[in-house]
Amino acid sequence: MTMLGRVDLVGGGPGPADLMTVRAARLIAEADVIVFDRLGPAAEIVQGLDPRVLVIDVGKQPGHHPVPQEEINRLLVMHAAAGRRVVRLKGGDPFVFGRGAEEMQACLVAGVPVDVTPAPSSAIAVPQALGIPLTHRGTAAAFHVTTGHRGIDATTLTAIADPQVTTVILMGVTALPRLVDTALRHGIAPGTPMAFIENGHTRQQRSIRTTLGSAAADARTMGLRNPAVIVIGDVARAGLLAPVRPSPVPVGAVSA
Repeated sequence: MTMLGRVDLVGGGPGPADLMTVRAARLIAEADVIVFDRLGPAAEIVQGLDPRVLVIDVGKQPGHHPVPQEEINRLLVMHAAAGRRVVRLKGGDPFVFGRGAEEMQACLVAGVPVDVTPAPSSAIAVPQALGIPLTHRGTAAAFHVTTGHRGIDATTLTAIADPQVTTVILMGVTALPRLVDTALRHGIAPGTPMAFIENGHTRQQRSIRTTLGSAAADARTMGLRNPAVIVIGDVARAGLLAPVRPSPVPVGAVSA
């Protein structure tokens, strides 16, 4: 009787392999099958695998999904049911716009043991590569994450209009001109700070700080491409984390 394998949905983080968790590295080292996306550290990881590990590329690109989600689900279940340890390696965090929950559900329905290993989501980690905190005392107390595929709905417009909220848009490069136009038509100030970070935390990283009114033109000039993260809000303005000159110590003061 064939022993039942298992599936681990492993977050690869924003790009570099050394930003993955220790658990993620262990599960990859123990895997019989790696099913991976084009984003995250996959290219770096698969090059160093034992030749006996079966590597399956199911990566999607904008407008081009050669392996449908249903087929990915089927592959995970099939290999685990055959007794193999399967790692589904995903960019960012498996449960943040990664369809990880759908893949977990497919495994649960099939009776396949499945677990998730979290990772830094690109929504949080990539802005950090430009020194942008999503929350900052006195500047932003909350953040809102959405995708360019959704456009700007009422919730996102409310977030962008609130100076205490940082808005993060993933997969928004193609939709950027439309997003900017919608925000401006709804009265969002053209001077609202924005930033683009392309290929964050990698050697190919490119970034620019801009404003809502200049964003579309700057993106065209830059030739902005996916994968990129778009940040809107006061935390994106230049100089937010500029060095602060220490206050002079009064004469005669005793320091600890």
